[in-house]
Amino acid sequence: MKQEIIKFIDKKYNASPEYLWRRYPTYCIFRHKNNNKWFALMGNVPRSVLGLLGDGEVDIINLKTNDADFFRGVRGVFPAYHMNKNHWVTALLDGTLPLKNIQNLIETSYELTE
Repeated sequence: MKQEIIKFIDKKYNASPEYLWRRYPTYCIFRHKNNNKWFALMGNVPRSVLGLLGDGEVDIINLKTNDADFFRGVRGVFPAYHMNKNHWVTALLDGTLPLKNIQNLIETSYELTE
């Protein structure tokens, strides 16, 4: 799903992933060309960080929203990992949340950070 999202963002917003951290080589951000503001951060985190059962890591994307409380209880969406939990959410990239829903969240995040 990560590659599908990268292609979607590149095609729709002409934004390529930027890998900024040596310590976290799988983490990338996407930003606006005109103002350099981030509208998405993709990476992977231990399942336990999100309160999920099981071992290993899960791919995620952090996105800005105008109402993070709206997503409480939505399967596959969590309070943002390592971001402002009032304005950002974390979505699983494991198929729990359909790709179309993630694309809609990306569009909202893009508009809010424009």
